[in-house]
Amino acid sequence: MALQVSPFSNCFVAGGHAVGWAFIVPCFWFLDRLLAVCKTTTLEKTQSLEQECYLPPLKVFFGSITFFILFLITAPLAFLGLLLWAPLQACRRPFYYHKEAPSSPEQETHKGFALEGKASFGFATANLCLLPDSLARFNNLGHTQHRATAIAQRIVEGVRRPHIRIFVDSPSSCGTRSPSSTTLPITNSSTYGATDRQAPAPVNPHSEEGHTSVPKSDNHVVCVPCDDTEKPLTESSLLNSNQNSNQQDQTGHRSAPRALLSQGLLQQDDVPWEVSSMFPANVDILCLEEVFDKRAAQKLTKVLRPMYGHILYDIGVYACQPPCRCTAFKFFNSGLFLASRFPVLDAQYHWFPNSRGEDALAAKGLLSAKVLIGQNKKQKQVVGYFNCTHLHAPEGEGEVRCEQLNMVTKWIGDFQAASREPDEEVVFDVLCGDFNFDNCSPDDTLEQNHCLFEEYRDPCRAGPGKEKPWVIGTLLEQPTLYEDDVNTPENLQRTLESEALRKQYISPPVPTEGCALVYPETGQPWVGRRIDYMLYRESSISEHCRTEIEEVTFITQLAGLTDHIPVGLRLNVIMDPDCDD
Repeated sequence: MALQVSPFSNCFVAGGHAVGWAFIVPCFWFLDRLLAVCKTTTLEKTQSLEQECYLPPLKVFFGSITFFILFLITAPLAFLGLLLWAPLQACRRPFYYHKEAPSSPEQETHKGFALEGKASFGFATANLCLLPDSLARFNNLGHTQHRATAIAQRIVEGVRRPHIRIFVDSPSSCGTRSPSSTTLPITNSSTYGATDRQAPAPVNPHSEEGHTSVPKSDNHVVCVPCDDTEKPLTESSLLNSNQNSNQQDQTGHRSAPRALLSQGLLQQDDVPWEVSSMFPANVDILCLEEVFDKRAAQKLTKVLRPMYGHILYDIGVYACQPPCRCTAFKFFNSGLFLASRFPVLDAQYHWFPNSRGEDALAAKGLLSAKVLIGQNKKQKQVVGYFNCTHLHAPEGEGEVRCEQLNMVTKWIGDFQAASREPDEEVVFDVLCGDFNFDNCSPDDTLEQNHCLFEEYRDPCRAGPGKEKPWVIGTLLEQPTLYEDDVNTPENLQRTLESEALRKQYISPPVPTEGCALVYPETGQPWVGRRIDYMLYRESSISEHCRTEIEEVTFITQLAGLTDHIPVGLRLNVIMDPDCDD
């Protein structure tokens, strides 16, 4: 059954919902501004030092009085709107579906399996903290609407680049290959607040001495021979050191891309990885968390829709849940946001009934989607499953998150059993999102040993409580978001690549209550809290498909716009050409 664009079954219910919400919005906005004017971010505090000393207190004083009076005036109207709006939530489907009509059907399909029997898929996840402005400020992030536009523009700027794959051939280690999705052109990144910048179209720079031009096609392969001698790399080398990789030439273009060759990368059974100042090129499916603000979700949709023709937003339930019961009133949706290049054949959402405290005010849960990839050589329909979630946040409540992981496992299984057709080929099954626990904190031991990790593979995980040595934490320290070392994509990239600097800006592990924390263990690198996950499962895909990890990416392009490090994953899927019908 095709997905419906509107969450309401008819225009009368949709109209009643719109009227009720219109009555609520003014009061809600004045309350938001009342709280926001009293809560400043560290960036605003720094900027206020440049003003006359009496101006900030005056703004707080008169702003608070003005917004409080307006809040009281609009409160009766909001109450009437709530009486109309809340009952209609029982008739609401749990998401909006935006579908952009493609110029040709071929734009929404992947021909890799039909032509070559293999294909590459890119995924990314990011927590954006797009709460109402007053609440976002408690995370040291303000100006939600401006941030939403800036975030969407930066994402488009990254994913619309050509996809260049770099293979490093080493004479001393035959067969060792390191693919990289970095590309050459890059614009000068601005700090937080530059929302008027438009995402540029892909650029084909003129070839200059010491630089490599980018062809016009979307996918390219560059083979780079590796010299095992101790001769230092030149500026024209495609593999630069971490220090030189961020330098830009006089034309404003970045020097040639490099793959981060570390001990972890070259170890057996490890994966290629990279810290990138831009989103990977050609991300096929994008999952965003904490897009709680409806206007912010609409801004994201407006900017992303030329790149992603299928978008699910405003995902979740509102008001009393279950309907007609006052045990759990949901003021916010789930915060999940899904953007896909591929058509969404089916989607299902579930909310967690065991949330506690402030988390119970939001309808956090799981979104499962089935997308149409195309056809294989035998004209069978090729599909993929993508699941995204946001788990319980408060520390020290691991049993709640474990219960939610149990629900996630069950709901994914039920959805795939109900939606899978016998003549389909399933080529990927991905689970991602903000799990709100890491793989290094003693306080998260319960979640680290959950059976979910026996089904889904985590490329960054060496085992329960142990990360691979190249892994980087994804949760930034909120008070330092605007410091020079982390306030631009390039600066944050350099900081993450340096363990000494990383310790200052990535959140450290959480110790067990009453116990001293000893971290890291002797001889182990300092990783920090990685709470944003990108997992994949092979047991649920077609038995004649084989999955290989092409690259894991830690993305710094949203520096200054969120308190999380986005994570990317690219999978190569190879289908056995001799499979039986």
